[in-house]
Amino acid sequence: MCVPGCEEAVLQRLTRRGLFKGLGAVSAATFAATALPTAAVAQQKSFSKVVDLTHTMSPDFPTFFGVPGIEMQKQFDFKKDGFNLYWWRIIEHAGTHMDAPIHFSEAGATIDKIPADSLVAPLCVIDIVAKAEKDVDATVAVADIQAYEAKHGRIADGAVVAMNSGWDKHVTSPKFMGKDGAGVLHFPGFSAEAAEFLMNSRNVRGMAVDSASLDHGPAQDFTVPYVWLA
Repeated sequence: MCVPGCEEAVLQRLTRRGLFKGLGAVSAATFAATALPTAAVAQQKSFSKVVDLTHTMSPDFPTFFGVPGIEMQKQFDFKKDGFNLYWWRIIEHAGTHMDAPIHFSEAGATIDKIPADSLVAPLCVIDIVAKAEKDVDATVAVADIQAYEAKHGRIADGAVVAMNSGWDKHVTSPKFMGKDGAGVLHFPGFSAEAAEFLMNSRNVRGMAVDSASLDHGPAQDFTVPYVWLA
């Protein structure tokens, strides 16, 4: 999540210090970069550019509850006070963000308990753009993961597996949440079978989406978040 002005400052800092060697797990972000084979990612020692996966958080950013994702109240002004400062009121699960296990479990780890070095990991991008263009409720299926592995090799231990559905292009339109007349949401996500496959058959560290949830929109019971985050 990034409010106006923070993106430029962060990118300048990253360029100056060269901190990134991998990508962590985010939601509602742009996964436009082509995935490298996991072996190549593991061997890569440096990078030539930073791919910004954030969206600017604003009061208009779509949320599950239909309320502003962030409200900003200016407390200090540079001309008057010598510095700028805002009070923020935010929904923690809107925009580009990370879900900690506590989000869907009774006693799971909070975000401050997750070691920072665990967020640096190989990134495997499962492309379902074509499926999502035909079906707004498309999901990453086990077959999609197997097709990725047939091309790039087995998903590395400790990798983050991200869905690229192309849904980020809808983030400024009602289609991002896709609420219909009956109040049902429509957007892509992971299938429960794919989540269980990654959890039980692959030693992955994270899952990521460019839509509003790990589940696809019509899911009524948050099956994937409950299975994965717990």
